[in-house]
Formats: sequence, structure tokens, C-alpha cells
Amino acid sequence: MGEEDYYLELCERPVQFEKANPVNCVFFDEANKQVFAVRSGGATGVVVKGPDDRNPISFRMEDKGEVKCIKFSLENKILAVQRTSKTVDFSNFIPDSSQLEYTQECKTKNAHILGFCWTSSTEIVFITDQGIEFYQVLPEKRSLKLLKSQNINVNWYMYCPESAVILLSTTVLGNVLQPFYFRAGTMTKLPKFEIELPAAPKSTKLNFSERDIAMAIIYGQLYVLFLRHHSRTSNSTGAEVVLYHLPREGACKKMHILKLNRTGKFALNVVDNLVVVHHQDTETSVIFDIKLRGEFDGTVTFHHPVLPARSIQPYQIPVAGPAPVTSQSPVPCKLYSSSWIVFQPDIIISASQGYLWNLQVKLQPIVNLLPDKGRLMDFLLQRKECKMVILSVCSQMLSESDRATLPVLATVFDKLNHEYKKYLDAEQSYTMAVEAGPSRSSPLLKRPLRTQAVLDQSDMYTHVLSAFTEKKEMPHKFVIAVLMEYIRSLNQFQIAVQHYLHELVIKTLVQHNLFYMLHQFLQYHVLSDSKPLACLLLSLESFYPPAHQLSLDMLKRLSTANDEIVEVLLSKHQVLAALRFIRGIGGHDNISARKFLDAAKQTEDNMLFYTIFRFFEQRNQRLRGNPNFTPGENMAAMERPGATADSDSGRRTQQLGAGSLGEAFWSGGLLR
Repeated sequence: MGEEDYYLELCERPVQFEKANPVNCVFFDEANKQVFAVRSGGATGVVVKGPDDRNPISFRMEDKGEVKCIKFSLENKILAVQRTSKTVDFSNFIPDSSQLEYTQECKTKNAHILGFCWTSSTEIVFITDQGIEFYQVLPEKRSLKLLKSQNINVNWYMYCPESAVILLSTTVLGNVLQPFYFRAGTMTKLPKFEIELPAAPKSTKLNFSERDIAMAIIYGQLYVLFLRHHSRTSNSTGAEVVLYHLPREGACKKMHILKLNRTGKFALNVVDNLVVVHHQDTETSVIFDIKLRGEFDGTVTFHHPVLPARSIQPYQIPVAGPAPVTSQSPVPCKLYSSSWIVFQPDIIISASQGYLWNLQVKLQPIVNLLPDKGRLMDFLLQRKECKMVILSVCSQMLSESDRATLPVLATVFDKLNHEYKKYLDAEQSYTMAVEAGPSRSSPLLKRPLRTQAVLDQSDMYTHVLSAFTEKKEMPHKFVIAVLMEYIRSLNQFQIAVQHYLHELVIKTLVQHNLFYMLHQFLQYHVLSDSKPLACLLLSLESFYPPAHQLSLDMLKRLSTANDEIVEVLLSKHQVLAALRFIRGIGGHDNISARKFLDAAKQTEDNMLFYTIFRFFEQRNQRLRGNPNFTPGENMAAMERPGATADSDSGRRTQQLGAGSLGEAFWSGGLLR
């Protein structure tokens, strides 16, 4: 298979660390996503590396015995090391602070520490087989203060740092889970819940392992994922993943079941809100999207893999060493190795090879693996880096080889504009709330995040529609139909259509001499009125003379384009019509006489010039009691015409003043 067939890959730049061996022990901290390589109990060095750490942290510790667990607090301020089942040792990594270790013993008598979790830079939780103990670390005093504790029998525990929730396995069978939530010095006990086992167990011993449980944030909600190796239903073969929704308030509820249709060894990751299930026996993976429509039985929703099972894309390990040696070919990495350890949400570690990878989803190969374009859009719109892939899909659907039908295009446009409209509404609500000012009842205002799923009109115009209209091999009727379909979708979601889309329609119609269709689109307001559109129509007059009148009609309907109408009429030397129009809207007392007289002079019609001149003289007389122009009007170059024209032009001035021509001018349209 080529690269285009793999939709999962390991990141290009993994974290490299010293391989695990008898001398070097490797630990992973799920909160900071750091790998600790501890040599000889720390005596010969500890190296800490994380995905975002440019410079690894290196230090030495006194060898006080086997290290069972080692983690930094958040922000790497305090180091905690567990060497015994009773105590945890601490060291400050704060500048100008004491480097001496200090120790905290668990409070519960006869309890054994199973592990610990940092919940902040100075707060830590000990999990013992008899409960949990929540401490505040006081680095300056080199001591700990117990904030809260809870006694409960614990088989094992799991921590989700993204939600600050610790899950404890309790009871003999281990399938009753007790969650605790931590925040700012408080510990909250959430309602416990029971995981349904595949069948009634014959044994009363613990048969529920943490290997079959994962916790992850999916679409902003915390889920507990249970890998059930045998379905509870007799007619179903194969394993399944059961998703329990764990809310901050209220009871945990079983929501989704992911059908794997196979048995064997599995591992789980969550990448970009997708549940990835790795199958070691076949060395393949499948992905599930709980946002896609599944089969709802009234209680839970059943989901099948979005795509056919595929292997992770083959990965080459570069050969380390001096430059002359590294010229040899890289070594293929053994995928789905038994030495792989998977951590949430997206981490795969090979301790034997010394690599930590982030698992990634490749969207482009999915385009060809998911033929249903509506379902493909539903899938892509939920992904973080979806914008350019969606635009490429739209372009592909408008290509000659993969041309989609209009109903399919309508479905895709509607899905895109649904997301677009949601963002516009959220932005409008935010703007209104900001203008209204803060109130006690309203929560803290947060500007809506514009994700890559928001594809606006400029995106579609620039990357898809503009290039599409230039394809000469495409039937022009299909081109126009596609453009109108996109405009129809925008109108359906009450999104104001930008003028450049209408211009694209007009240019396409003109290019194919479809003036009758253009006339209909404008007459029935299929294309919305705008000043840029009116200007475009004006420029088409030489090809289609009625475009001039259509433009003026549009400007009149806009009622905010009076200046533009005057300019259009003056450019056509229709000076009287421009004056009648400006008089009709009551603006003739404020207009520039010079502009109209210049236009009249350019007509070389002395009678017209005299008529306009007399009109402004009469205006001056009415407003100022004097027919002369003021010096500020720059009328020195304009000579008053001779009296020979007085008798003939008087009638024009009277008609202009009476407004009868103005009425005729607007009857049934603009200029006739």
C-alpha cells in the first residue's frame, strides 16, 4: 500500500530516550507526558524528556533503593519519588530553594501506597490499598499538609490529568468504580458506578483489570472506556468497547458501544476525538466517531468502524551515530510490537526501542475511503485540521472526473453552512453581550472560537468556486446551477450573500451570453441588491444595453446610493435627470453647482448649460437673497451665458421647478 492508503501515522519527531535495560529503568508521567530514564536508581543520572521540552532535564539522585514511581509536579517545581510502599520522597527544583529531600509517610495504618498523582504544582494525591490521601506540599517548609482523606478498599487506580479525575476500582470483583474530582485544594467524591461484566463470573476473585479500562476526554466530555472481550449478547461475536459518560454532576451513564467484530489483544487511543482501537493479532487499527450517526436501541448507540481496518503507516527509525555511519538506510520500526505501551490520549511508547510517539490521524487518505460525501463531511467537520481537506473535497466534487450530482452538492453545502451559521450566531450573541455590559446573571464572556470547520464565503470563493467557473470543459448550465445552489444554501440559513458571489454568477452568465437569465435573476431578486453589483451592471452596458437601466433601478432600491445615482447620470450627460432626482429627494439645496455646470458644459449644449445655471441662480436667490455665487464655490471660470437664450430656456427652468419631468422620470422605473 502507498502512503495514501494509511490514515494513521506516528509523529515525525518522537521523543527519544535511553532504552530500558537492567541498569536503566524507564517511567512515564501521564500528567506532564514526560519520560524518566533512571540509571542505577538515579545515582548515575536521571534524564527527563517530554514532547514539548526542547531541553531535557538532567540530574542525579542518591541511590536509596529501587525506584517504584517518579514524577514532577506540574511546572516541574517539585520532584516526587516512591521507593517503598509506605513513603514518598520529595525534592524541590525551585531556584534558591533547599535541595534536601523530605519524606511523607501515608497516614493510614498498615496501608500500602499503590501510587501517587500530582493534581497541581503543589497538590498531590496518594492512592493506597485502603483509600486516598490528598496533600498540599509546602516546599519552603519541606513538609506536607493533609487536606482530605477517604477510606475505601482499592484494587487499582487510574488518573485522567485533563479532567483531574482519579478512578478507583473497588469491591471483590473490582468492577465498581469510584471517581474523585480534584480542583484548587478541594476533593469531590462523585457517584460510583458499576461496569457490566460480560457474564456472571464463576470466580469471586478480582477478574477486572485496569488494562481493559481507559479514561479520555471525547468532544469535551469525560468518558470511561471499557474493553469488553466478550459481548453480553449471545448473537454477537467479538469484543466491544463500552463508553460510560462520567459527568461532573449526576450519575455515570452507559452511552455508546463500539463493535469490534473480532477477538484478541487490543489497545485504545483517543486522537482528535476519535477512538482508535489497535488489534495486535492482525496488526491493524480501526477508528470510531461517536458523533456520527449510529444504531440507537433506546438506551445506547451502537457504532461500527468508520473505515476499513488499516495498519499504522510504516515508520523508519533513523540510524544513530557519526555522519559517515548514518548514511545507511533507516531501520523499519516493528509496529504493534508486544513491547508497545499505550497511554491516553494519543501516546505510544516502546521502552525496548527508546521512543515515545504521538499517534496522528491523516485526513487526506480518508477522502477516498469514505465514498458517502454527506457522511464524509460529517466526519471531516469534527476534525481539528479539516479546512483545506474539505476545500479539496469540494473542488474534487466539481471536477470533470469526479463530478457530484446537484443533490449531493446541496447536502454538502448545507452541512458547511450549518457550521458557518452556528459560528455567526455565536459571534453575534457575544457582540450583543459585550455591548450590553457585564451582569451578575451572565457568566464570564468568552469569544467563540473559530475552528477550521467554519468555512465562510471567501474560503469557498477563493479556493473552490472561482477556479471552478474558469473550467472551460465544464457545461455552463452546471456551473450556474452549482453557484445558485450554494447561494440557495446561504439564503436557507439566513446568511447574507456576499456581492462577489453574485458577481461570479453575473460574469458567468455574460460569458455565455445568457442575458435573458441575468435579467430574470435581477427582476425576481434572485441576486441581492448591492452597490458593487450595480457598478458591475453599469460596466456591462456595452454588451447588454438594458444593464444600465437595471443598475439604476438597483441603486434606487438600495436608497443609500443617492450619490452613486447622481454620478451615473452625470457620467451619461443626463444632467437634467440628475438634477430632477436630487431635487426629488430634497437634496438640491446642498449640492455643488460647479459639478452640475461642469457636466452641462461637457455636453456642448448651450441651452442646457443656461438652464442649469439659471436653476442655481434661483437657488442662490431663494437661500441667500442674492443670485450671485460665493467665492468658495469656485465659479469664476463659469461665465454667465448671454441673454439670447433666456426666452427659450425659461420654459426648461419652469418645468424643472415644477417637478413634472421629475414625476415622469420615476414613473415605472428610472431613466426611460
